Amino acid sequence: MQKEDQLILVDTNDVQIGTMGKLETHEKGLLHRAFSILVFNPKGELMLQKRAVSKYHSGGLWTNTCCSHPRVGEVLATATHRRLKEEMGFDCELKELIAFTYHANLDHGLKENELLHVYVGEYNSDPIVNPEEADDWKWTSLIELKRDVDEHPDNYTYWFKIMLKKMEENNIAI
Repeated sequence: MQKEDQLILVDTNDVQIGTMGKLETHEKGLLHRAFSILVFNPKGELMLQKRAVSKYHSGGLWTNTCCSHPRVGEVLATATHRRLKEEMGFDCELKELIAFTYHANLDHGLKENELLHVYVGEYNSDPIVNPEEADDWKWTSLIELKRDVDEHPDNYTYWFKIMLKKMEENNIAI
């Protein structure tokens, strides 16, 4: 039996205060460190992934290119590259854009309470999607994305919608 992933519990200043299993952390809604990655092609289109229906929460929803949690003792920059390769089958240069906290009630009685670090990168090829992580993927323009999120918000993950709003509020061009 595989040991459950341990998440890094943090305070609001992103200082580690402990660790806990992934499921228990999300059941209790404790603040933990996480990251999301936005990958664009040279045309300015964003690569979205559709989360695998089998995921423990938010399955079947469209979201950013990749998202996860760093492992205990793992530097965020290392975690982002590791996870991008694991989920989408490629790697690229990444830079951090913004970090913020958010809370959300998810499906299956789970709660999200993350200090989310958002990274951006550029890539110009098709991914090799891990079917345990994503059921589909696509490139989309930001204009089309905004329209679709406005018209069909329930098709997108909570954190992705918050991320887009936070970036707009802070005048961060993506």
